[in-house]
Amino acid sequence: MQEYRTIPITKTDIVPTALRMRHEGRHLVMIHGYLDKDGSTHVSWDYAVGNAVESYYIVGETTFPSIEGVYDEAARWPELELYELLGLTFEGLDTSARLFLPEDTLETQGKGHIVVTPLSELREKRLEMEKEE
Repeated sequence: MQEYRTIPITKTDIVPTALRMRHEGRHLVMIHGYLDKDGSTHVSWDYAVGNAVESYYIVGETTFPSIEGVYDEAARWPELELYELLGLTFEGLDTSARLFLPEDTLETQGKGHIVVTPLSELREKRLEMEKEE
């Protein structure tokens, strides 16, 4: 059975941890994030270490250094998802293109807008944009 270990870190530990894991040949499994019931953020960077997953996590922060330069697309995609969905900022990450939100949603409605927007409204906005094109 796979073991799962959680390790609290600080923002200053994110890049050095990623560099160490990359140097050791460890795979970045995923970057996860969610809002707790009290609204605080929980973000974790999960790495495959032998038959275990080591989850390095931070609670309560909204800005982080990007590790795209260390793990390329494996880090870029989840960082962009967390940017769009929760409004988290990853310093150094190019956010000029969207993954799935309309291009102007974040500029006109604010970061993390999808968390509070019903899907029906997002569909209507997308249809309006398509009609304008």
